[in-house]
Amino acid sequence: MTAVALDHVGVVTRDLAALAERYERLGFTLSPLARQADGRIGNRCAIMRRGYIELLAVVDPTAVSATLERFLARYAGVHILAFGFADENAELARLRRAGVEAPHVHRFDRPIDDRDPDGARARFALIQVPEQPEGLINLVRHLTPEALWQERFLRHPNKATALAEVMIAVDDPATTAARFSRLVGCPVVPDPMGGFALDLAHGRVRLMNCPPSVAAAPRVVSLTVRTSDRNKAIGRRLVAQGIAHCREADALLVDQAAAGGVAICFRPAP
Repeated sequence: MTAVALDHVGVVTRDLAALAERYERLGFTLSPLARQADGRIGNRCAIMRRGYIELLAVVDPTAVSATLERFLARYAGVHILAFGFADENAELARLRRAGVEAPHVHRFDRPIDDRDPDGARARFALIQVPEQPEGLINLVRHLTPEALWQERFLRHPNKATALAEVMIAVDDPATTAARFSRLVGCPVVPDPMGGFALDLAHGRVRLMNCPPSVAAAPRVVSLTVRTSDRNKAIGRRLVAQGIAHCREADALLVDQAAAGGVAICFRPAP
């Protein structure tokens, strides 16, 4: 297995400030605004001990992003899935053996804080595979993990500790699972709830039959976030903030409207 982890997901929106306010209401501590793509696109991230959620949008009012516009024409929500890897040369060789177009490793960096352009920068090695029906599938290695995983970013009022799971609604789970296995470089296993799952060293991507209620499939429909306090803090916060939610066994589920087009399921850490 070469894809070692579910690294992060990217939630695409038109209004980054409004989406950031929603995530802060949910109890996430967000990294400061940081710009990339020549300053056109900005992001803020909910960085957890394992994995993170990236919120991103065009922030230059004079600019456009054809890619983000294409995503938003379908729906606002998760359009980017990033998987961690350890060795870019081995990863490129694997992709080419699998018949996947992956021309090169792209190295790039961005500031951590837009207000401090000369400060710390996050550096990445990135392999972008051809765009998929589910969006962008990126393979990433963090060259400066200490720049993102700062203790100040890891203290969340909702006690979030890990991005544990992504659920994608698809029309043909078996075919999609085979394609994801080839792209990501990991085995696929049957999902006990039906469909299939990527068997990662950390995190899980579930590929499930699309229910009639889901529009614009394939679509990332939910994220699972683990908490360290058996959901006590997030439970109190959802009530205090008046955020609609429901309870399913030991989980608290927040619907898509509260989280920018993707449901979030908070579950206690095992």
